[in-house]
Amino acid sequence: MQSTTTISTQADDRESRLKHMALVPTPVTDGPVFAEVDMGADYSAPTVRATVVQAATVFYDTPATLDKAERLLAEAALYGSQLVVFPEAFVGGYPRGSNFGVTIGNRTAKGKEEFRRYHAAAIDVPGPEVERLAAMAGKYNVYLVMGVIERDGYTLYCTVLFFDSQGRFLGKHRKVMPTALERVIWGFGDGSTIPVFETPIGKIGSAICWENRMPLLRTAMYAKGIEIYCAPTADSRDVWQASMTHIALEGGCFVLSANQFCRRKDYPPPPEYVFLGTEEDLKPDSVVCAGGSVIISPSGTVLAGPNYEGEALISADLDLGEIARAKFDFDVVGHYSRPEVLSLVVRDHPTRPVTFTSTSGKIEASYK
Repeated sequence: MQSTTTISTQADDRESRLKHMALVPTPVTDGPVFAEVDMGADYSAPTVRATVVQAATVFYDTPATLDKAERLLAEAALYGSQLVVFPEAFVGGYPRGSNFGVTIGNRTAKGKEEFRRYHAAAIDVPGPEVERLAAMAGKYNVYLVMGVIERDGYTLYCTVLFFDSQGRFLGKHRKVMPTALERVIWGFGDGSTIPVFETPIGKIGSAICWENRMPLLRTAMYAKGIEIYCAPTADSRDVWQASMTHIALEGGCFVLSANQFCRRKDYPPPPEYVFLGTEEDLKPDSVVCAGGSVIISPSGTVLAGPNYEGEALISADLDLGEIARAKFDFDVVGHYSRPEVLSLVVRDHPTRPVTFTSTSGKIEASYK
């Protein structure tokens, strides 16, 4: 079963109005439309209803972004979704088009102020925003996978947070390799935050955007038994779909990729915020990120999406029996592996720039 529900946003107050529109050849109704799909369902295997959210951040306004997230989560829960995945950097924002005033050998004062504002919009983990997200997951009885910008002191990380349906924070994944100029504003995650969580609806993990093109990172996640592979992204190009299909086939897992759909008006206007190199060609309604969110089965079948039309909730029923059927053909870290020829070592301990060998109590005692 699959559906796509499109969301339109009022320009004047940026409040989301939810307008249902099926993108499958079925009649439009007031609620989500689910078209029957022959998936060869094995009724002894559980089925999970999953939704990927395709929507824009309220940039520089984290409280408003959290309000929007709750509205979208509530809508997904009404459809019976058990798992909801949000895009990369949904809370905190993806600073598309900006270079933060950086050139080799120089950082501008305007760029430094831009970073200050971006830092202020990020969230602490743990922190009050994490508590609110946990409460949302519990309120709507869903597993929640949320892309955020994490603030750790004065370093930012592109992070995914995981919550269970009881409202508990399960843990996080920090992006291990930011792409291109992202490395100017985001730190690098280490091997201690590459989790796969075993839950009643399946084993859930995540890799962010172009991390998904790193074969060794994917292999580490396959080795942890990932079944529902969440891929929040900022890449809306057509070629992204090939990567998502490949991962589903390679890992024998469901792939849920969530991207933002953004127009120029979803960011502050110039000169407060400038899309370098393209600003003069952009109008308020110009699309700056076209989405492409998608759900793909372990056999490589597209279950829902990709959607390039606007903000949307994209849903599908995941027949977990598909995983065993796919791995009968190809189990990348099982019967199709050759560990005596090829193997991988993952350093999964935290890496810290400073380690104190004494406890704080002993340090204090030494000065008494």
